[in-house]
This record gives sequence, C-alpha cells and structure tokens, in this order.
Amino acid sequence: MIRINQLKLPVEHGPEEIKIKAAKMLRLPPEAIRQVSIRRQSLDARKKPELYYSYVVDVELAAGGEGKMVHKLKNPNIMPAQENAYVFPEPESRGYRNPMSARPVIIGTGPAGLFCGLMLARHGFCPLLLERGDDVDTRRQKVEEFWRNGSLDPHSNVQFGEGGAGTFSDGKLNTLVKDPAGRNRLVLEIFVEFGADPAILYQQKPHIGTDVLSGIVKNIRQEIIRLGGEVRFGCPVTDLITEEERLTGVVTAAGEQILTDTVILAIGHSARDTFEMLYRRQVPMDQKAFAVGLRIQHPQSMINFSQYGRSLADRLEAASYKLTWQTKGLPGGGRGVYSFCMCPGGYVVNASSEPGRLAVNGMSYHSRAGQNANSALIVTITPADFPDRTPLGGVACQRELERLAFAGAGGRIPVQLYHDFAANRISTAIGDVIPQMKGEWSFANLRQVLPETFNQALLEAMKEFGTMIQGFDRPDAVLAGVESRTSSPVRIWRDDTLESRLKGLYPCGEGAGYAGGITSAAMDGVRAAEAVARRRCRPI
Repeated sequence: MIRINQLKLPVEHGPEEIKIKAAKMLRLPPEAIRQVSIRRQSLDARKKPELYYSYVVDVELAAGGEGKMVHKLKNPNIMPAQENAYVFPEPESRGYRNPMSARPVIIGTGPAGLFCGLMLARHGFCPLLLERGDDVDTRRQKVEEFWRNGSLDPHSNVQFGEGGAGTFSDGKLNTLVKDPAGRNRLVLEIFVEFGADPAILYQQKPHIGTDVLSGIVKNIRQEIIRLGGEVRFGCPVTDLITEEERLTGVVTAAGEQILTDTVILAIGHSARDTFEMLYRRQVPMDQKAFAVGLRIQHPQSMINFSQYGRSLADRLEAASYKLTWQTKGLPGGGRGVYSFCMCPGGYVVNASSEPGRLAVNGMSYHSRAGQNANSALIVTITPADFPDRTPLGGVACQRELERLAFAGAGGRIPVQLYHDFAANRISTAIGDVIPQMKGEWSFANLRQVLPETFNQALLEAMKEFGTMIQGFDRPDAVLAGVESRTSSPVRIWRDDTLESRLKGLYPCGEGAGYAGGITSAAMDGVRAAEAVARRRCRPI
C-alpha cells in the first residue's frame, strides 16, 4: 500500500475525485488504482472563504509494485503505508496461571469500564461489571424525567449509569493522547463495530452524538454478556475487603460480599462517595487541578460564518472552535481561561447528581442540528485554591460551587446574558440568542456563584475571544452555570503496571485522574485490561 499525505480537494468535491487526484499525484491513470482508503480527513480553512479538505489516503495499485512506485516518485508526501497493529497480551498454552481462576470485577460502566470489560471478555476472563446506575434505556427515561420536573435519582442521572457521563454529551472522540500501541485506532474500530458511522475512523474531529452513543454502549454490554461476562445494574460498591496490603473483594450497597483478587476501578469523575470510601480505606490519592466556569451559547450560524467565511450548511457540519487566553491583569498572577467540550448545534443540560447541588454540561445529537453552539468557558483551579488540604479538597470546592448554583435559581439552571454578567446584575429578558436547554432554567446572577477572581478572568478573556471570533462577546450571549465536572478532582495513585499500592486494585479512566474524555477513558480501560491480563498470565 502507498500512503499519500496532503491530498487536497475543494469541499464541494465528489467521492470519485479523491481517486482521480491520487492517480494524478502518482502519475498514473485512475484505472491503475484498485482501491483508495481514507485514513485522515481535515478541513483547511486558512484561506476562507476558499475551503479545502486535506486527506491522508492509502492506495492499492491494480498491478502491484507499490514499493517501486514510491522509490521512483521521490515525493515526501508519498511513502509506504505503515500501521501500528494493536496486540493484546495473550497467555501461552502452558506454564501460566489459568486466566479463569478468579473473575475480575469492574466498578463502573463508562467508557473505561465497558472497554476494559469487552477486552477481558474477548480474551476469556469473564468479567463482572458492577454499575450503580441503570441500563442506558432506563437511565435515559430517568434523565428526561429529571429534565422535565427536577426529580433526581442520585444513582442514575447524567453522571451515573450505563455509558457514564459521556452518554449525555456530544460524543466527541478526538484525543491528544499519544498512541504508539494503536489503542486509539482500536477504540474507534470498536465503536464502528457496534454501530458508529465508519467516517469516525478518518475524521479529524470525530463525534458520535448522544442519541447514537446510547445504542452503541448497549451493544457493547450485550457482547460482554454473550462472551461470558456479567453486568449488574443498581449495584453500588460501598466498601473494599482487604487483607493486609491486598484486595480480596468488594461489598455492595445490598451487603453482598463479592470475593476477587482483581478490581478495576472505573468509577468516573463524579463518584464522590466512592472517593470518600477510598480515602477512609487509605487508598493513596492526591488532589488534582481541574477547571470550573460557565457555559456560553451563541447562534450556530454565527460560529459557522466565522469559521468558514460563508454559508455551507449543505456541505459542512456545524462548525466548532477552540479558544484559549492567559490572563495578565489580575491580582495573584495569571490564570488560563479556555473553551472546553464545545458542542456545535447542541444544548446546555442540567447534569446534577447530588440533591441541593447543580452542575451543567453540554450535549449534542448526532446531527448537531440545534440552532445554538455552546461550550464551557473554564478557569484553571489548583490545589492552592482548595481550603481543604486533604485529597478531597477539590471535591469540597466543586460541591460549594454547585450549592451556590442550585441556590441562585431555586434548583433550576441559573442563566444570565453576557452584558448583565459584566454589569453584575440579574438579566430580565432574553435577546436574539434563544437558550437551548435540557432542564428548567431561570435568570440569576452568576457573579455570585464563581469566586470574583474567576469572574474577572472570564471577563478579561471574553474581550479577547471577541477579537478571535466576531460576535463572541455579543451582549446577548447566554451564560449558564456552573460547569464544575470538567475532570476528576483527585488522582488515585497507580504504578507502572497500573496497580494501586493496595494490590489487586487497578484505578483507571477519568475518575482516577488518567483520562479526559470518551476516547482517552476507553483507551485507559484497554490498558487496564492489558495490565490484568499480564498479571494473570505471568509464569507460575
């Protein structure tokens, strides 16, 4: 196979033009090419309104001879195609422990837990997955009921349940994690296997959408069960059973003791009661920096025009953005302010998981057809900002912000127009930007939710963001808060084998502090499965 980089075509091109352009770059007639496979697609908007797709493609020639062709052309953008094939550690036939000797237990069925469970099930380990929340269908019903009338189930909500917090999100699959082992490609291929659009395999910013993702996680669960695994819903783990420095089992909320020497801890970033239990059990963990802020909504048409320079609704999906700013004029030094979890054509959702506290998130369906774009504008917060110096200091900070957000609008999502936020007053009417919300909302003063230092950082950054995207600082942009669940506030210690000092415990995924999104959490779940397999398959 020959790999061609930097194959560029106008966005209006048809599918056959990729083959024609590849043939031209190889100085061959199109009929000399047997097959063209897209490996990467990205949008080049540097010369807008002239927009191009830039491709990386693999080409198979009808008559072979790819190696000679590459040598002949001497073009730096044309080379032999090479892939890092993913390899899972396999047990040898003799002299190794029986991988079925003790069933591994996975706590949590978010991306980390599900992908860990799938990999273990595929290699004969028959894992038991314990999930505090409901299956995805029951969970969706409860979440929609919560958005309608505020009836919160603390164990089954936007944060907890099959699929994890990512199930009610945009379903973004891009990650910055370096991947020499091929886990990123593996994760994308598994998503496609269980129902995702194959285009995610090559898109620069792949996404699934919450509506499609819910079906995929159910399909993965059913495959785990088909392969001999087990999944129990409504089954919170409330304690660990230990003997000296080794894990010997877990205890569920129903009082059941499940004996095992292997537990994968894939609990998600909002499992605060589990963090507290681990702290009591003296499982080593540390405070971790994260970020907090507000969601902002703009018309998607405004973002499209800014990013594309013209209207291309029939050719391109809703545009995204990424903004960053380092504050300069604030007491105590600068803070980073940046957009996070940008949801084109999406909704701001009530993502609360505790009574009396309120948090928001962003969500998009697969079509991204909503009239607004939204993202979180967040400010970095470090352990130096935590009044509580214990490992749970970040949890305490999150809870206090969420308490203020809940109180600010009587349990509804607190909303404020940008010009009123800047003036430190409650809004009285919506402008041209109509809020797109999942959950009831009311006007409130968001300046009373975040610390004033953070408010000033956001105000400084907004002025700069308005120079980067015209209209970003428009007076009627809609703010909502509080965005407090950007990542885990703790990091649970693990060594190079992914094992805690409590032997047999494998912290992984976003909740343990080792991932930041669906794909990286899934990849870390795969790593945890590899670590368990290596330990189970070591020489006797």
